[in-house]
Amino acid sequence: MNFWKIAWRNIEQRALASSLTGLSMALGVALMILVIVIHDVTVDQFENDAEGYHLIVGGSKGGDMQLVMTTVYHLGKPLYPIPYSYYKRFVDGDFAPYVQAAVPYCLGDSFHHEDFQFRVVATSADLFNKISYGTYDDGSDKRYEFLSGGSFHDGHFFEAVIGSTVARQTGLGVGDTFQPTHGISTRGDKHQDFTIVGVLAPTGTANDRALFANLEGFYLLEGHALAPEEESASPTAISSDHTDHHHVDSSDPNRGMQPLPEDQREVTSILVVCKDSFGAMILDNKINKGKDRVAQAVAPREVVTRLLDGIVGPVRVVLLVLTTLIIIVAGISILVSIYNSMSERSQDIAVMRALGASRTAVMAIILVESILLSLMSGIVGVLLGHAVLGLAGPVVEAQAGVVLKFWQFNWQEGLLVPGLVAFASLVGFLPALTAYRTDVAKTLGSGR
Repeated sequence: MNFWKIAWRNIEQRALASSLTGLSMALGVALMILVIVIHDVTVDQFENDAEGYHLIVGGSKGGDMQLVMTTVYHLGKPLYPIPYSYYKRFVDGDFAPYVQAAVPYCLGDSFHHEDFQFRVVATSADLFNKISYGTYDDGSDKRYEFLSGGSFHDGHFFEAVIGSTVARQTGLGVGDTFQPTHGISTRGDKHQDFTIVGVLAPTGTANDRALFANLEGFYLLEGHALAPEEESASPTAISSDHTDHHHVDSSDPNRGMQPLPEDQREVTSILVVCKDSFGAMILDNKINKGKDRVAQAVAPREVVTRLLDGIVGPVRVVLLVLTTLIIIVAGISILVSIYNSMSERSQDIAVMRALGASRTAVMAIILVESILLSLMSGIVGVLLGHAVLGLAGPVVEAQAGVVLKFWQFNWQEGLLVPGLVAFASLVGFLPALTAYRTDVAKTLGSGR
C-alpha cells in the first residue's frame, strides 16, 4: 500500500484547510530561521569588530559601553576627548614599553550622501599599517587591503581612505573628494574637502561604512583646535578658515598649512595593541587605577561579550520561545484539522479495512499525512526565511551595517525539519489512534 500517495490525496481533498494550516507553520519556521541566522551573523560581526587590539583608551567621563560603541561600531555620541599629551605617553612616554602600536581616533564629524549617513574617523596611517581587524581560523592576522589606491600619507593632510560600503553606496572612488560635516546631524557646517586616495577591501566590520581622514588635516578644520596657549602659540600654524587659497601653490597637498601645535590637539580615543597580554594588564591597572585618572581603558571584547550576554542573548531566547509557540499552535491546528475530518472519512477507512487494510496500515496513513504536511511546511518555511534574508539584506546593511545573505546558514537550522517530523508524529498520533479504533461493522452498517 502506498501510504504517501494516499496521504497526499487526503491533503488535496482538504486543500484550503491544509494550506492555511501549513502556511501558519511555514511562517513560524521562517521566523525561527530569521532569529537564528540574524543572531548568529550579528554576534559574529560584533565579536569580529572588537578584535585586532587589546585596549581602547578614551575619556573617563562616560561608560565603557559608550566608548566601545562609538569607537568600534561608529554608533552614538563620542565621549569627551583626552589631551594629545596623554596619547603621546603611549608613543614615547611611560606607557610606550608595553605598547606595540597606538592609533589615535578623533570623532565627531560625518558625511551625508542622499539617504545615507557615515561617520568620519580622523586617524593616522598606522591604522592600516600596524593594526589588524581580526584573525583567520588558522590564527593569522587579517590585515587591511585595498580595492584601489592605498593608504594616505601622514604628510599629506587632506587625504582620506573610505570603506567598501561607503564606496558602493555613494559611488565615490580614488581621486574623488568629499566634505565632512561638522557634527553628526545634517545641519552642521561643511568643512574643507578631502581627497580619496584609497578604497578598503571589504572587512565585514563597521569600518566598511566609515571614512578615514588624515588626523593632521582634521585638526586644521574649523572648530577642531583648542585655543592656543600664548607662550607656545606657533606663528606658522594657519587656521583652515583663514587660508587665502588664491595665493596657495596648487601643487601643495597641504594648501599652505602647517601642522597644528600639540597643545591645541585632543584625541577622542586610542586603539592600543600591547606587546603581550601581560602588558595589557599593566596598562589597564595604570590607566584605570592611577591617581591622575584622566582616561579609562577597556578591553573591547569583554564589553561586547557583556552586551551580547546581557541584552542580545535574552532577546534571542524570547524570540525563539515566541516562534516555537507559533509552530506549536500550527501543529495543534494540524491535529484539529485531521481529527475533525475523521468523521467524514470514517466510511473510507471502514471500506479500506473491509478490503483488507490492517489497523496498523490505516493508522500509518494518518501519521504520514501529518508528517507530510509538516515536512512541506518546514521546507517552505526554510526557503521563505532565507528569501526574506536575501531581500532585507541590502536594507539592513545600509542602516545597521550587518551583512545578511540568502545563503547564510546556521547548523541549528538542520534540526528544524527533523524536529518538525518528530512533532508531526506526536501531533498525528491522536487522529491516527482514532482511525485505528474504527469499528468496521458499525460504520458500514450505519451507512446503509
